[in-house]
Amino acid sequence: MSHRSSATRATINDVARAAEVSRQTVSNALNKPHLVRPATLERVRAQIDRLGYLPSQAAQGMRSQRAGAIGIEINAVHRGASDVAQPFLTDLTVAAPRHDVHLVPFAHGSRFPAVDGYRDMVRRRLVDAFVLADTHTGDPRPEWLLGAGIPFAAFGRIYDHPELGWWADVDGAAGTAQAVEHLHDRGYRTAAYLGWPSHKDDSEVADTRREGWLVRARELGTAGPELTCEQDLADATLAARTLLDQLDPGDAVVCASDLIALGVMYAAAARGWRIGPDLGVVGFDGSLTAARHGLTSVSQPLPDIADTLLGLLTDQLAGTADDPGGRLLTPTLTPGPSTDRTTEATAYTPLPAPGNRR
Repeated sequence: MSHRSSATRATINDVARAAEVSRQTVSNALNKPHLVRPATLERVRAQIDRLGYLPSQAAQGMRSQRAGAIGIEINAVHRGASDVAQPFLTDLTVAAPRHDVHLVPFAHGSRFPAVDGYRDMVRRRLVDAFVLADTHTGDPRPEWLLGAGIPFAAFGRIYDHPELGWWADVDGAAGTAQAVEHLHDRGYRTAAYLGWPSHKDDSEVADTRREGWLVRARELGTAGPELTCEQDLADATLAARTLLDQLDPGDAVVCASDLIALGVMYAAAARGWRIGPDLGVVGFDGSLTAARHGLTSVSQPLPDIADTLLGLLTDQLAGTADDPGGRLLTPTLTPGPSTDRTTEATAYTPLPAPGNRR
């Protein structure tokens, strides 16, 4: 896929810098001139002529046959019962009209990961490009899409092609570091960690979130014990029981997800510990699970991720895109009762824990 780099040809970034406008304004000047103020349009066109900038001919040819649609595989988004799956799909759908496209979810009967569903969507000309979710080492989709010349942008890094920057992701290490700092500021003595195993397909995400906790907790002198569990409520509750055996009231736990954090809350309540005053708990994702259970959580910037990915795709389709080098977005910690130590009245007791399936 030759559009990834060109050392000798002027790029959209060159035009934007010379005209003192954004990349999107250059794109609009080429494809939607009615959206650009006349003076700005004249300035951009003058720089295009001066620099000899030429959009990708291949992309221009694709644009003449565009379906105006972006595909996303439901199998991938919902893999592992992610708490962010539905909000992410919603944010993509909301952002799509701003980029003059619409979203086409699809699924395939083959076991994920596979390219069969993508091949079928391309063969039937239902979409122009794809948003990839749940990227990981060994993912076959980027390789196939590159070979087929189909534009794509990924929620998550393109691990087997680190030279490609067509992705946006949440900075997991920054998120768990924020969680540690929050617990330290609230006066919890120790910040333990309950995360995912690092040997799975999504081990990069697991390792990044753990790294943020470990580095910051060591810096603050609050690092506690750590364990791993599956993204499963019963398994998280069981692992939390073992982890809490190594803690005392006044300690806290940073978790790799909100679902895992809920398991910690169940285990703590079962031994009579008050969530907040006795044990601080922080999750990750900012999901409905966190909102429903009074859980302090690190919220992923899903609207920004969705908008960034669609912007990358529409730039590619317009032939005005340079490889942006990837974009890592910082999450935001949202405090809840699960880290409120002020009064006993703030203590939260969750519903009865699920049965142990082992």
